[in-house]
Amino acid sequence: MKVLIVKDYEQMSRIAADIIADIVRRNPSAVLGLATGSTPVGMYKLLSQFVEEKKASFKKVRTVNLDEYVGLGAEHEQSFAHFMRTHLFDSVDVAPNNTHIPNGLADDPQSECDRYHRLLQQLPQDVQVLGLGSNGHIGFNEPDTPFDSTTHTVRLAESTVRDNARFFASREEVPQTAITMGISEIMNARKIIVLASGKIKAQAVRAMVEGEVTPACPASVLQNHADCTVIVDEDAASLLTGNYR
Repeated sequence: MKVLIVKDYEQMSRIAADIIADIVRRNPSAVLGLATGSTPVGMYKLLSQFVEEKKASFKKVRTVNLDEYVGLGAEHEQSFAHFMRTHLFDSVDVAPNNTHIPNGLADDPQSECDRYHRLLQQLPQDVQVLGLGSNGHIGFNEPDTPFDSTTHTVRLAESTVRDNARFFASREEVPQTAITMGISEIMNARKIIVLASGKIKAQAVRAMVEGEVTPACPASVLQNHADCTVIVDEDAASLLTGNYR
């Protein structure tokens, strides 16, 4: 696990965008595993600028997203499908049929999980971008999710619902369940980039980087990945005790 401590959110976003752009330049057909939430927004804005300035192209890129709320369709303003269109897909030259997100309105969520698992086997991620939940979750893999899990439905932890309520008009509107890529599928990515910003993430960052590898902190499994880069700002890194760049 390589840990980069940077000054602020802007620098974190810039480094992450440069890494992704370099992967796409070297492999125009790369499979990008993507995340939602406020953390990667700055990175997506920069990637959109790179494409506009002809410094990168997503024409042949394939994408797989981590998760989607159960009960929200792709046109719902709080769905992750809508988020991705708003913050990246509509601003780059990616083909819509090359973007993949779980279907939150699937009649049978388990069948949708099985379908998405098969898709991930066909499209192994060249890189997986991750945010970090304040309780140490990655994707929507909440504490005590088995490390060998594949795509599954999950009842969201109270802390996750509380953290995500800021994106909704009220806490009551936040969906209680989601479909998420499993931990084993995340770990199958050739490269992983974890982004975290702000003091609210400091405890989770310390547990991920310096704590015991345990399902109690799902992100701690990333210590076992062969190529994982953690990019955190000074606030998110404030509880780390080791010597990092």
